[in-house]
Amino acid sequence: MSEITAQPAHGSSNIPDSRGINFFSSDPDLARLLKLHLGDALYQELESQFVSLGQRASDELDVWALSADKNPPQLRHRTRRGEALQSIDKHPDYVALERVAYAELGLASMSHDTREGKKAPPPLVKYALTFLFVQAEFGLCCPVSMTDSLTRTLRKFGAPELVARFLPMLASRDFDTLFQGAMFMTEQAAGSDVARIATRAALETGVNGEAVWHLYGDKWFCSNADADLAMVLARVDNAPAGINGLGLFLLPKTLPDGSRNSYRIVRLKDKLGSRSMASGEIVLEGAVAYLIGEVGRGFHQMADMINMSRLSNGVRAAGLMRRALTEALHIARNREAFGRKLIDMPLMQRQLLKMMLPAEQARSMFMQIALLLEKADAGDRQAAKCVRILTPLIKFRACRDARRVTGDAMEVRGGTGYIEEWSDARLVRDAHLGSIWEGTSNIVALDIARAAKRDGALEPLRTYLQDLLGAAGLPAESLEMLRSTLTRACDALASVAECGRDESVRQAGTALYHASTAVLMACEGVRLAPDFRRLALSHLVLRHKLLPFDPLDVQASPNESDVIDALVNARSVTLDEALQLLPARSPQ
Repeated sequence: MSEITAQPAHGSSNIPDSRGINFFSSDPDLARLLKLHLGDALYQELESQFVSLGQRASDELDVWALSADKNPPQLRHRTRRGEALQSIDKHPDYVALERVAYAELGLASMSHDTREGKKAPPPLVKYALTFLFVQAEFGLCCPVSMTDSLTRTLRKFGAPELVARFLPMLASRDFDTLFQGAMFMTEQAAGSDVARIATRAALETGVNGEAVWHLYGDKWFCSNADADLAMVLARVDNAPAGINGLGLFLLPKTLPDGSRNSYRIVRLKDKLGSRSMASGEIVLEGAVAYLIGEVGRGFHQMADMINMSRLSNGVRAAGLMRRALTEALHIARNREAFGRKLIDMPLMQRQLLKMMLPAEQARSMFMQIALLLEKADAGDRQAAKCVRILTPLIKFRACRDARRVTGDAMEVRGGTGYIEEWSDARLVRDAHLGSIWEGTSNIVALDIARAAKRDGALEPLRTYLQDLLGAAGLPAESLEMLRSTLTRACDALASVAECGRDESVRQAGTALYHASTAVLMACEGVRLAPDFRRLALSHLVLRHKLLPFDPLDVQASPNESDVIDALVNARSVTLDEALQLLPARSPQ
């Protein structure tokens, strides 16, 4: 032992460790964007909370998250005396994370706690805190999102007596009494094809002679399996075939008399990522449930919950990309090779920019959706249409981008990044979840087309973004190129949706995502003058994601190289530098 401890720590000074840096303060754009979108007064009120969470996400929350990932939950079916138990044992570090998310931060209840006339903060506050929290812990953010979304759906469609009974626990921040939520939808034969759901809902006579709904069936993938309440899709007896025969039901874990409801957790899933959180298979054996809304409207009502979960997926993807980028930048700034810091090497700068661009696109997109969501909930029809199409857009594109960004960031750390003691491997595993849950990429891409055509959301979005451009005060050359590119992207999606060309919907959806984020970042960039970093990022999206280029032209632009150096080193970008990134002419 003495010989081992006496060995020098060879090379340890050249293995940068980000533990202890502040994920909020070290992020050059986050504070500026939040101040821009929330306003000075509200931002000042919340700044200390953002700073505190940014520090904790790098310190204790990250330590707990690594521990919870290595110590997944365990299902206990029985007591040692053979009594039915159905208990899920969670690691103490996961419980500590739950306490922070649910009780301290109120991420699940923030939008629903209106006691004593209390006004809920704007949705952007919740999503900004989630963006920081997920940089430490991803798995728990799924139950938090489902609890928030379930509460929203219950308030929107549930009978007043159900809302009165359950809302106080769902909106509570008392960790010992608050309720967590879940969504039980997937079946073995009914994944994305919801019309094939076979779980039965039967209206039966209860012990007191009243009519009570009972659920029978097998749910194949139930995250947060021991949640206090779950939204369940089931096929109502004697109802029509297809989605018109589905009802949405609220399933309590515990009945009013304190007994456990009639369903069993068969086993927990052994997952690639989100290992900290319990996902299981559930058999419903006549479980008591409460109908939400009308029979036949079940899928349409649950779609609201799914859309909110999809938005949360986009926020989480943005957070994962930011954490990965922060790690890569920290390594590049502090690690030396061949006599230079990695950050000073042009090739490394290019790789860092390839991570930065999608991370910043996703951030601008989720912030804009959060702003629109507040207006939509207040009755703004145009905002509601924009939310309808932007939500599948961010779910589709940002979740796929996160897989690549986290993988590229792991490569920056090298072989050490492949070791599970660091965050990199966990980020890569977690990133693969976003493009699967709440609809795989193909399903969500098709939903973009449905939003465009069936729900009439494309033209309101086109108008909204063109109006933003018109009011932004952009330089003429930027305005011209952004307008023409946005028009082409909208026209492409409209054509694909109208003609039903499903094989092209991913290409058209990707183009609209890039065009939309380029517009959003350009408008942010002008408002954040005299630092035009975000306008430069917008121009880089146009240049590298949307406009034609010759893959055999390997001549580097010196102007572009100078701006990339400024971006990765968190320096300001002038207007002239940003404009130099625009191609010579607009696309025809």
